[in-house]
Amino acid sequence: MLERSDWYDLARDTNWTPKYVPESELFPEEYAGTRGIPEHIWATYDEPYKVTYREYVGMQREKDSGTYSVKAALERMDLFTSADPGWVATLKEHYGAVSVVEYNAALQNARLLRFGRAGGMRNMATFGMLDEVRHGQIQLYFAHEYVSKDRQFDWAHRSMNTNNWVTLAARRFFDDMMMTRNVIDTSLAMNFSFETGFTNLQFIGLASDATHAGDFKFAKLIQSIQSDEARHAQIGTPTLKILIEQGKKAEAQRMVDISFWRSSRLFAILTGIPMDYYLPLDKREGSFKEFMQEWIITQFARSLEDLGLEKPWYWDIFMRDLDEHHHGQQLGTWSWRPTLWWSPAAGVSPDERDWLEEKYPGWNDTFGKCWDTISENVRAGRFEKTVPGTLPVICNISQNPIVGTPGRTLQDRQLTYNGRKYHFGSEVDQWIFEQDPQRYARHQSLVDRFLSGSIEPANLDGVLAYMGLGVISDGGQDAHDFSWATAKKGEAA
Repeated sequence: MLERSDWYDLARDTNWTPKYVPESELFPEEYAGTRGIPEHIWATYDEPYKVTYREYVGMQREKDSGTYSVKAALERMDLFTSADPGWVATLKEHYGAVSVVEYNAALQNARLLRFGRAGGMRNMATFGMLDEVRHGQIQLYFAHEYVSKDRQFDWAHRSMNTNNWVTLAARRFFDDMMMTRNVIDTSLAMNFSFETGFTNLQFIGLASDATHAGDFKFAKLIQSIQSDEARHAQIGTPTLKILIEQGKKAEAQRMVDISFWRSSRLFAILTGIPMDYYLPLDKREGSFKEFMQEWIITQFARSLEDLGLEKPWYWDIFMRDLDEHHHGQQLGTWSWRPTLWWSPAAGVSPDERDWLEEKYPGWNDTFGKCWDTISENVRAGRFEKTVPGTLPVICNISQNPIVGTPGRTLQDRQLTYNGRKYHFGSEVDQWIFEQDPQRYARHQSLVDRFLSGSIEPANLDGVLAYMGLGVISDGGQDAHDFSWATAKKGEAA
């Protein structure tokens, strides 16, 4: 029998010469994004991870078998009842933000499969598409078992069909990076920047946190997904090599710079907040910043260097953000907890504050002072003062509230374009907008919709109903019923 290496390249290369239509119609440039690079150059695309369909099916069968077996074996442990509310918040946030997006990722891979000019890309995308369908199905299935116990888990299936502000931010990101660009650009944005750089952070970090929290079902689930992500994350690297070799380095660098920043803003909320605030203190392996230093600063930066790319031009701003941004988003999301589909943990008991000060020196003098005021209001029973009385200013790129370090870096950058004023949380967000204003100009944030009269009645109840709160489930409350505000050192929240 022939070795796989003897026949693999021939078997996966399904290129042919069309007779009935010109290649320009078969692979329209707006979808294929070849930038004029000829087909014989794309034929040199050499995917680093080679697998046959038979091997793929066998591996996936083993993963599914192991994951479902662990789920069945631990069914009677009733983790939901015994788990810390902070961990439950992590599960709800993850399932609601990720599960259905996996199906969209399957569509992205399907476009690579159809319009990719390289046989190797199409082969990888075929398996990637099947991966993402499995990821959507298995995460919805695992979340569904909790719906009868807590309706907030129903957001796993329904969040992406709502106008919740967190959903709007996530959907806008994925529409931009995954659904509306040609296959070359989306392979750089999603497969290289997002998956190589950040999904490892989410899935490896979250799997580690789940193990420490005793949620072995979720840990096994996430591990089975992460190994797939690691495989099809590699679709982007050969694409980058070809672009650079063909003199398209500047275009490649620009796409990486845009997608890297946009991904970092998303993961600050999706990963940063749970790691540093939701996970019980005695279960934490490291801080969000430490995970970022390992997976992004060390490994991703090395990938850029190996390919001959530069670090993004805003690297110093990004590094500063590691100490600031997700802390500001935690203050915002916790304060606006009635607008969330999960009940967020404050994560600021005395012991937790000591940990935050150790990991982020200076935290007590900045963000800690805001929490001092909140804690005083809680202890005095002034709970209404722990919820903002005004609408936040939303960044027109990230669609998240504009935040910063209190008294230091908070700045609402403004730009008027075609008579409309836009707001940006950083100069990088503004730079991204200026690269392609038409792409972003028409989108309306939740606040834009409220001010334009699209939400009725124009009051808090109307806004909550518009976002699905009180419809799918109630909104969030403090995960620990404010026990952290009166806890003493040595006492858990």
